[in-house]
Amino acid sequence: LPGYAARALELFRRILTYRDTPGILIPKFNPDTAPSRGFGVPMILLNTAQELRKAYPEQSEETAYLNGMIDQLIAEIERYFCRPDLQLVLEQCGPEGELQADHFEGRLLNPGHAIEGSWFILNEARYRDDADLRALGLKMLNWMWDIGWDSEYGGIWYFRDALGRSPTEYWHDMKFWWPQNEAAIANLMAYRITGEELYLERFSMVDNYIHEKFVDEQMGEWYGYLHRDGSLSTPLKGNMFKGPFHIPRMYLVCMGLCR
Repeated sequence: LPGYAARALELFRRILTYRDTPGILIPKFNPDTAPSRGFGVPMILLNTAQELRKAYPEQSEETAYLNGMIDQLIAEIERYFCRPDLQLVLEQCGPEGELQADHFEGRLLNPGHAIEGSWFILNEARYRDDADLRALGLKMLNWMWDIGWDSEYGGIWYFRDALGRSPTEYWHDMKFWWPQNEAAIANLMAYRITGEELYLERFSMVDNYIHEKFVDEQMGEWYGYLHRDGSLSTPLKGNMFKGPFHIPRMYLVCMGLCR
């Protein structure tokens, strides 16, 4: 409805104001001692702008504004977080995209998060039929699949270290449900765009892993948390983090791609 679309767009603009005005939000790290940028903010804002755009006519002023924001957010992701020299998408970087190699947070990689960002960009490439965006999204997916897929036990790792050093999070080698969701979407979308069998094979690897390890065929729904070897950490299927978002979105997007 137009009223809700207008309210949503106003809230989106307000969020951008909060992000861009120093002093409104408390930064995660002290900017005087550890200035940094986080991948999550531009990545999620990108997807938010893409969803908002669906509420407006293609030739509208609002769509033009959102297209401009999408351009800015993708440029921010590419400039600061995509590192061709390392073939990685950083989760955090210095103010100019530097790898902050001297501490854990600076070397932290979240493959599922970066793969999620890759398919947002691939989806924009489909919307615009843009070869450069397609290349960027595929590059991000390929880099983070290579470091994110556990070739021994299967599944997407939760965290990795950019330089192969010791991750600090105790759950770094666990398999959570949502990175598998994002890897399934990204690889199926890459196959839909390119027709390359590699991406269909990867999708099948993720899909098989999901149904072998996460789906409760007897009682329904998915388990959320596995140990690295795929054994169940807890039968819990819902908490304040595992809500009804990533799983239904995966099915909806993948069904649309298959159609």
